[in-house]
Amino acid sequence: MPSLLTPQLASKFAGIALAHLTREYPHKLDHVLNGPADVRAPRELHPVFFGSFDWHSCAHGYWLLATVLRRFPLLGEAGRIVSVFDAQLTSRNIEGEANYFRQPSRGTFERPYGWAWLLMLDAELSRHDTGSAKRWRSALSPLIKIIVDRYQDFLPKATYPVRAGTHFNSAFALALAIEYSSAANDRDFERLLIDKAAGWFGRDRDCQAWEPGGDDFLSSTLTEAECMRRALEPRAFGEWFSAFLPSLRGRRPATLFEPAVVSDRTDGKIVHLDGLNLSRAWCWRSLASTFPDGDELKVIAVEAAETHLAASLPHVSGDYMGEHWLATFAVLALGNSQA
Repeated sequence: MPSLLTPQLASKFAGIALAHLTREYPHKLDHVLNGPADVRAPRELHPVFFGSFDWHSCAHGYWLLATVLRRFPLLGEAGRIVSVFDAQLTSRNIEGEANYFRQPSRGTFERPYGWAWLLMLDAELSRHDTGSAKRWRSALSPLIKIIVDRYQDFLPKATYPVRAGTHFNSAFALALAIEYSSAANDRDFERLLIDKAAGWFGRDRDCQAWEPGGDDFLSSTLTEAECMRRALEPRAFGEWFSAFLPSLRGRRPATLFEPAVVSDRTDGKIVHLDGLNLSRAWCWRSLASTFPDGDELKVIAVEAAETHLAASLPHVSGDYMGEHWLATFAVLALGNSQA
C-alpha cells in the first residue's frame, strides 16, 4: 500500500513528539523499589526515556522522530531531531538505562510492549545512511542486547499468549520484534519469534472479535492477523487468514468495521480508543497489501482503514493524555515504517 504520510503530517507529528520527548512531568512510573535509594525522579532513573509521560511512549517517540527524519530529511524539524538524538542517545545515557534493567526485580519491566518499541527504534536507525545514525545505534546496542536476551529467555517459557488490547498484547510485540529481527539480520532470533507466533496463533479459527474493551488501543483480532502476516509465507498466511476470519466478505465480525467511540479525550484510558482506531487502520492497510488488485477483500480492507483513520487522525493532538503517544500510531497507520 502506498504511504499516506506527507511532509506536512510528518512535520506536525515531529513537532508533537519534540514537545514531549524530554518533558519529564507529568510522569507515570512503572517502578519496583528495591530500597530507599530507588526513590528517585524519572530523569535519574531513566537518562534517555524519562519523557513522554512513560518509558514506552518515550521509546516510540524516538522511533517516530527517527522515521520521519529518514523519510523526510529536509523536514523543518530535522535539525532539532538530530540535536535531541545527539544529546540523549549517548553511551553514558544508554548505560544508565541498561543498568536499570540489570537491577533485581526488574525482569518484567516493560515486557513486552516497551521491549518491542525499543527494538523498532534500532530497526529504524539501521535503515539510515548517516554517520549520526550509526553513532546513535552503536550507543543503543548494549540495551538492545539486553532486550533480545530477555526475549530469548522469556518466549520459550511463555506457554500462552496475552490477547488483551493493551500493552501486554503478545501478537503486537512479536510483530514488531519480527520486523527488528529482519532489519538486524538476526536469523536465529527471527526463527524463535516465528515459531512462537505459529505455536500461539497457528490453530486459531473463526475469530469472534470480542472487542473493543473500554481501554483497548490494539485490536486483538487484527493485530494477531498482522503478526501472522509477518510470520508466515504468503500462501500459508492466505490459508490461515481465510480460516481465522472466514466471514470478512460479509463484513463480519461487524465490530472490526466500526470505529470506536471516544467519549472523553482527557481521560487517559478512554483516549486509548483513538489508538485502537489508528492501530486498526494500520492493520487493515497492511492486510490489504496481501490481496490482489480487484479482490473484494482488498476493497473492504482499504475502506475499513479509511473509516478508522477518519475517526481518529484529527484527534492526535489536543490533550496530553493522547498527545504523548497517538502520533506514533498515526505514523504506523499512514505508512509502512520500512517505506
